[in-house]
Amino acid sequence: MLEVDKKTFEEEVLEAEGYVLVDFWGKSCEPCKALMPHIEELEEKYADKIKFVKLDTSSARRLAIKQKVLGLPTITIYKDGEKQDELTKEDAKPGKIEEMIKKYI
Repeated sequence: MLEVDKKTFEEEVLEAEGYVLVDFWGKSCEPCKALMPHIEELEEKYADKIKFVKLDTSSARRLAIKQKVLGLPTITIYKDGEKQDELTKEDAKPGKIEEMIKKYI
C-alpha cells in the first residue's frame, strides 16, 4: 500500500483521477494497526478498481484536521479529489469498509 505524507497527499489523493481509499492511521492507534492487514487484503482484491494509500496522521496532524479527520482509524474514499464517504472509529470494520468500496466501484 502506498504510504503518503503531507508532501505527497495532494498529488496522490487530491489530484488523482478516479477513486482513492485513504487509511488515516496513527502509530499509537492500536485499532488502526489491527485494521491494517484487512485493508491490505482489500487492496489485493480491489487494486484494479481503486487506489489504496495510507497516511500516518502523527506526522501530518494539520493535514488530517484539514481533511476533517477527527478520530482514528478513519477510512475515506475520494473520487477525483473530492471526499465521497468515510468510516471512523467503531464503524471502521473490515466488512463495512468492503461494503463502502463496493458502493463506488
